[in-house]
Amino acid sequence: MDEAFDHDGDKPRVKDYMTRDVSTVSPDLTVREVSERIVESQDHNGFPVTEGRSVVGFVSAPDLLLKEPSEPIFKIMADELIVAHPDMKVTDAARVILRSGIHKLPVVDDAGNLVGIISNSDVIRSQIERATPEKVGKLKRTLESIHGVEATEERRSVDLDVLTPTQGKVYQDELEGRKYELERGLTEPLVVIDNEGDLLIADGHHRVKAAQQAGIDEMDAYVIVLPKRVDLGMARTAEKEHLEDLNDITVVDYARHPLVETIDRLNE
Repeated sequence: MDEAFDHDGDKPRVKDYMTRDVSTVSPDLTVREVSERIVESQDHNGFPVTEGRSVVGFVSAPDLLLKEPSEPIFKIMADELIVAHPDMKVTDAARVILRSGIHKLPVVDDAGNLVGIISNSDVIRSQIERATPEKVGKLKRTLESIHGVEATEERRSVDLDVLTPTQGKVYQDELEGRKYELERGLTEPLVVIDNEGDLLIADGHHRVKAAQQAGIDEMDAYVIVLPKRVDLGMARTAEKEHLEDLNDITVVDYARHPLVETIDRLNE
């Protein structure tokens, strides 16, 4: 990888936003005992159920309703778990939370041990804390270091029909989120590299595809201008995948998202 601004590497990860000090309950506790813990707690409406460090289920306040107070938790807990991995992108965890209706995801490592928990509020916090100018500065410095040039940075509107994508697919549910932002004027600028007139999208493929579908012709962008043409890895990727314009970006349904395979693996 010769550009640090790859499409995954600069994305916030679950491990950056998850809560590491996780309150858990034993499967042998009773409905009454767990109900009392929920009532006494200021922050919890449910708990991961663990044996040692392994997560065996999750119990939430609705699970406890109308149950016998002496009933053991292992009989009523949800044991078909959806979990996250520390290295997953926060956007992927958000996609699972949105689609499943679950408010909290236990986070487990490769050995299946509980290492944290991420909630919908953590996901919101990760989005609020996005700092595009910092990402642009990091990309600019990286390009300068790798290619031995002094780049400049501009803020300008760019025509969508002259942009070259550098990733070949976007996901439908995330696309819907970007459309929502567009409608309310909340969309962040794109990040584009001007390589001697060739405008390559470095960040913002979902945003730009949403804009295209909405009939928008131009968007605000941070543009990193290179003083001479250089051999960019993302340009080679675009050429290899035959990406010439926005019409070459494929919209993929959530059901085919690779995260689904990851969840299945973690649940084995």
